[in-house]
Amino acid sequence: MKTLAQIAAELAGYDPRALHADSVNVFLAELVEPVTQVESVGIFEALGRVLASDIISPISVPPHDNSAMDGFAFDGAQLSSQASAQAPLVLKVVGTALAGKAWSGRIKPGECVKIMTGAILPAGLDTVVPQELVAVRAEPVEARTEFITIPPNLMQAGDNRRELGEDLMQGQPALQKGELLTPAALGLIASLGIDEVQVWRQLRVAYFSTGDEILSLGEAAREGAVFDSNRYTVFGLLKRLGCEVIDLSVVRDDPALLEAAFVRAALAADAIITSGGVSVGEADYTKAMMKKLGDVAFWKIAMRPGRPLAVGRILKDKLASSPYSESANSYQTNSSLDSSEAAVLFGLPGNPVAVMVTFLAFVRPALLKMMGCTAGAAPLLKARSAEVIRKKPGRTEYQRGIVSSTPDGRLQVKTIGNQGSGVLSSMVHANGLIVLHHGQGNVAASDEVDVMMFDGVI
Repeated sequence: MKTLAQIAAELAGYDPRALHADSVNVFLAELVEPVTQVESVGIFEALGRVLASDIISPISVPPHDNSAMDGFAFDGAQLSSQASAQAPLVLKVVGTALAGKAWSGRIKPGECVKIMTGAILPAGLDTVVPQELVAVRAEPVEARTEFITIPPNLMQAGDNRRELGEDLMQGQPALQKGELLTPAALGLIASLGIDEVQVWRQLRVAYFSTGDEILSLGEAAREGAVFDSNRYTVFGLLKRLGCEVIDLSVVRDDPALLEAAFVRAALAADAIITSGGVSVGEADYTKAMMKKLGDVAFWKIAMRPGRPLAVGRILKDKLASSPYSESANSYQTNSSLDSSEAAVLFGLPGNPVAVMVTFLAFVRPALLKMMGCTAGAAPLLKARSAEVIRKKPGRTEYQRGIVSSTPDGRLQVKTIGNQGSGVLSSMVHANGLIVLHHGQGNVAASDEVDVMMFDGVI
C-alpha cells in the first residue's frame, strides 16, 4: 500500500497549497482500492450493484428467427421477380403462426403465413410484410382462403425479421465484470433465464458532520447555530450510489468525541466522509485527530466552491492504542469487511454546496472504483452558454446551471441564482454544473462550455 507521500511524488506539479482540480482524481485513483469480497444476490436485489464476474449467455437471444411485427411471412426471394416485372406480388395465406406456438406446416412458392409479433418464422421464410401495408381478399371460388397483394418496390428480402442471436449469442459475454447493474441490465439478465448474480459486496461508508454550531433536527434553535443539511445530502448521494450508509450524526468540536467517532467509523466502514473542520481558521481538533489516527493530506484546491479538502486513510494499526477501539468493535460485523489495513477518508468542507460539488467531482468517482465499478465518471456534455459568464483563469469553477434544448436541437445552459457556496436552494433548482476549467477565462454568450448533469446522481 503506497503512502500518500509516495502517491504525491508520482504526481506532476503536486502542490497541496494550490492543487489543480484535474489532479485530484488522478491522486484518488491511486489512493483507493476495490473491495474484494463477493456475494450472490437475487435479481430483485441487484439494482445498483456491481458485477463480480462476467455473465456468459446460456442461450441465444432471440432463440429463433422471429417476426418483428404483425403481418405475413414469406420467402423474400420472390421479391426479385416482382421488382423486375414491376408488378404486385400475390400470395396465398396457408396458415397462422402465433407467438409461443410455432407453425409447422410446409410452404410452397406463392404462399405465405399470417404471423404475430414474436412468433417463430417457419422454415424457408425470411421476410414479413406488415399487415397494414397489404390488401387482403378472399378468393370467390375458395371463400375460406385469403390472398394478400404486396405492391411493388415496397419490401426487401429480410425486412422485419429478428434473427437468431441478434441480441446475444449463446456462449458470448452478456455483461462484464465491473459493470454497474442498471434497470436495463436487470432486464437483460432476466431475458437469459438467470435469477441470481455474483456481485461485489456493498461498500460501507460512515459519515458525520462536525462543529459546535451544527444543530441536529429536533434540537432547539440557538443564536449562531444552523441546522445540519450536509448529513442528509451526503446520505442521499451515498444511497443513490448504492452504498451501505452508517450515520454517525453530528460530532462536536471535542477531541474525545472526535476520536471516538473516527475509531468507530474506521472499524465499521470502508470509507469515512466528514463535513466541516478542514478550513483554515477553524478549530483544528478535526484535523489534529485525522493526523493522529491516519495518513492524511490537507489540500487547498484551486477551485470554487470547495477549496479545502482532506484525503487519506485512517490506519487501523493506530486504532489499537485508542481507548475507544474496544467499544467501537461492536459496530463491525465479522464478515462484512475485507481485511483492509485502513479506511479511506474524505474530509469535505462545511458549506452545503461545496460538500455536494466536491462529492460529485471527486468522492463519487473514487467510491465507484472502490465498489469495483470499471466505468469512469460520467462524461461531460457540451452546451452553448446563453449568457456571458465571468471567470478568471487559475482555478476550476463549478457553477450551477439549467441545461435545456434550443429549437434547433442543441443544448444550451444558463447560470441559476446566487452562486454562493451556502445557497443550497440553487442545487435544487439547477439540473447540472457548468464546469469552467483551470485555464479558462470569461465565457461569451454562445461559447461552448462543459456541463456535468445531475440526472440520476443527486
